[in-house]
Amino acid sequence: MARFLWVCAAGAAGTGIRYLVALAAARLAGSGFPWGTLAVNVVGCFLMSIVAVAGARAIIAPGTRLVLATGFMGGLTTYSAFNWETIALAREGAWSLGGLNAALTLVACMASGLLGLALARAVFGD
Repeated sequence: MARFLWVCAAGAAGTGIRYLVALAAARLAGSGFPWGTLAVNVVGCFLMSIVAVAGARAIIAPGTRLVLATGFMGGLTTYSAFNWETIALAREGAWSLGGLNAALTLVACMASGLLGLALARAVFGD
């Protein structure tokens, strides 16, 4: 039961951070493009790679990996929001923005995940 509560608490923290990032991105860059969702997905991919490597190398405990990967990252990353916002852009006739959002998200998240993997290997060993 304790593990479940830790996952829930970490998920709440990730969700709260996602909300704050969305507010900040809208304030800084406007609401015409889902910059906040893109940002948390890119950062989430980066962090997930680090957590996965640290967990696989037993640098962090399996319970910690679960709390971070399932709880925090589950609350932070927003694939469902990304999907809906991309569809909404397309439905509004903003096909180029929808395509840009999909392309940027896929490329930036892949690059971020690879960067996180490289950093984790450099820090934790190959």
